[in-house]
Amino acid sequence: MVGKISTIISICLISGSLAQDISTQAYTDKNSYSVGDYINYIIEVEYGNGINVYTPNIKKSLSGIEILSEEAPQVTEKNNRKVVAFRYILAKYDSARVNIPPIPVLYTFNNDTTRNAAETNGVSFVVHTLKVDTQGDIKDVKEPIKIPLPWEILLLWYLGAILVIALILYFYLKTQKKKRRKVVKKIIYVPPHIKALTALHKLESEKLWQAGLIKEYHTRITEIVRRYFEERFDFLAMELTTIEIMENMNRITVPEQIKKITFNFLANADLVKFAKYIPLDSINEEMMRQAYEIVENTVTDSASVNSEKVYVQ
Repeated sequence: MVGKISTIISICLISGSLAQDISTQAYTDKNSYSVGDYINYIIEVEYGNGINVYTPNIKKSLSGIEILSEEAPQVTEKNNRKVVAFRYILAKYDSARVNIPPIPVLYTFNNDTTRNAAETNGVSFVVHTLKVDTQGDIKDVKEPIKIPLPWEILLLWYLGAILVIALILYFYLKTQKKKRRKVVKKIIYVPPHIKALTALHKLESEKLWQAGLIKEYHTRITEIVRRYFEERFDFLAMELTTIEIMENMNRITVPEQIKKITFNFLANADLVKFAKYIPLDSINEEMMRQAYEIVENTVTDSASVNSEKVYVQ
């Protein structure tokens, strides 16, 4: 009986000492903003070995504030301790004094599945309206300058256009003549989405995360999606960070919902690979569902209909 009591007391002391080995801090980059400004909101968590930190859920605490984007967590080391920074870009579209309440940050110990919470400090700032001159008229800073175009320049343009058309016609006929001499060979072309879906089916059948290979599972599934982005959208996704991939996605025509799913998909994988984040089973299943959804919702009509092309060799 005495031995059991001693064991319980030891466990409590260890848990208490680990709980003191985590600290949180929340802050914004400024105390005053104009309506529509980007508000950089940061949560930093400093913790020691033996602690696993989960991404905080800030949506429920931000009443009347828009979350424009959420960056991938950045993990650094400081005095043999880890520091993970969760960065968000917020916006508010009316004037007010804003008070963000303390945000709970969940964490567990390596030898315990019980989730504990460490709260951040509250953050306050002011959002001002823009000053508008209601008495003035809307007008250009300077009147447009009208430059007359001489007929000599127009003549040069016409002659130049005729010359360009003649050169294009010449090279086109020359190229067509060469093509007639070449052998046409029919090969099978596999579209990027077929490659990606096939790879996802294979990875799903291997059941890596169910066997405890969580990091390898997240590495493989993100490589499949990144390689698909390279072939589908023609940018080097395998060599880019999550933020750089999202910057490229914003330059192409992709549904906004798919962009949000892509960001969450890559951010969760970054946590597992770089911050020792241990996801729930439901998160691992969600990663596979999101991967299928990203690929299936970015397939062009031509790619889905025609998987066979003819190439000249």
